[in-house]
Amino acid sequence: MSKDETSGLSRRGLFGLAGAGVVGAGLGVGGTFAFGGGSTSTNNAVASTYPFFGDHQSGIITPAQDRLHFAAFDVNDISRNELIELLQDWSYAAARMTAGDAAGNYGPAGGPYDAPPDDTGEALDLPPGGLTITFGFGPSLFDDRFGLASKRPSALIDLPKFPSDVLQPELVGGDLCIQACSDDPQVAVHAIRNLSRIAFGRATLRWSQLGFGRTSSTTRAQKTPRNLFGFKDGTANLRAEDTTGVNEHVWAAAGDGASWMIGGSYLVSRKIRMTVETWDRTSLREQETIFGRTKGEGAPLSGGSEFTDPDFSQTGRDDAPLIDESSHVKLAHPDTHDGVQILRRGYNFVDGNDDLGRLNAGLFFISFQRDPGTQFVPIQLALSRNDLMNEYVRYVGSAAFAVPPGATSSSFVGAGMFDLA
Repeated sequence: MSKDETSGLSRRGLFGLAGAGVVGAGLGVGGTFAFGGGSTSTNNAVASTYPFFGDHQSGIITPAQDRLHFAAFDVNDISRNELIELLQDWSYAAARMTAGDAAGNYGPAGGPYDAPPDDTGEALDLPPGGLTITFGFGPSLFDDRFGLASKRPSALIDLPKFPSDVLQPELVGGDLCIQACSDDPQVAVHAIRNLSRIAFGRATLRWSQLGFGRTSSTTRAQKTPRNLFGFKDGTANLRAEDTTGVNEHVWAAAGDGASWMIGGSYLVSRKIRMTVETWDRTSLREQETIFGRTKGEGAPLSGGSEFTDPDFSQTGRDDAPLIDESSHVKLAHPDTHDGVQILRRGYNFVDGNDDLGRLNAGLFFISFQRDPGTQFVPIQLALSRNDLMNEYVRYVGSAAFAVPPGATSSSFVGAGMFDLA
């Protein structure tokens, strides 16, 4: 390992990108990130902070915030050392922003007067809003460019094309991803904007997505939200308090095949366009049949309340199942997949309208799992082949990323991939 690779200081972050407004990144003296601000949670949802450093990256089992800005990047023609420096610079800025500080040392209104500020400033004076920043690495990063082919985890698969996919190439894949979640949309946008600015010359934005109104709960204290079809979404989702389930289904463990991923997870994103105009003209009876749940309470059609376990054996008239065999709840339920679960963390989106005047709206699905091939893929195959909801949705975007474990304060996210942890 060269001196440049093992050094914590990103000289390019400090000097090479100064002309692009990036001042100060990488590691400070003594190999420790230098940034101000607190990093402990408070009871105030707007002012709360979640630490960037830790055993796991935040933004996975963290209480799901209300707003999302997600971005995928392609790495430019740079060296292995420059990729390391980019991840150092991103980690430095992420640690600052999640603590409620500016992305750089000087902030948006300080520093050399004749140089661009090292922070864009739209979050100046705003509280952090529970900001979390989560980084991931796509399959395409593990090629011959950076000597990482042998580091690709076996669980980081290229997702197959599912039967109902109508994917748009510009919404698929990416070398790197960043998930920024906050209860303030401006804080989430500020995070992605500044990390994109820091990446100038080293990585290029491939696609991005804004989201609002979380479509799942990740803690028991959160109420089940609703999607744009008006139904409660994620009733049976894993929760942070379900530590046994989270350890079994979310976190990569020793023996999974990639030691640098222990404590990490695998992210799958799917952009799902909903044909809301057609749905809005569908009878309530049919809507509930498609979901397998009541629209108001969210209870299974077999009876009970929202959190009553569905009884797929119950029948009604003509001995037909009360919950249709092709309903969404039946095809997605863990009982249909030998107990397999995933942690959902999706968001609604509205991207204006299309050229026919229809809302370009839907669900930006995000899930975290220990192994997409044995968890996400079989669930999605069942849905893609038989889900009654397929008449009203189109899968237009898709990506998978390895989300490494959290970084220590003397290192950076993904260091283990380079044997630098």
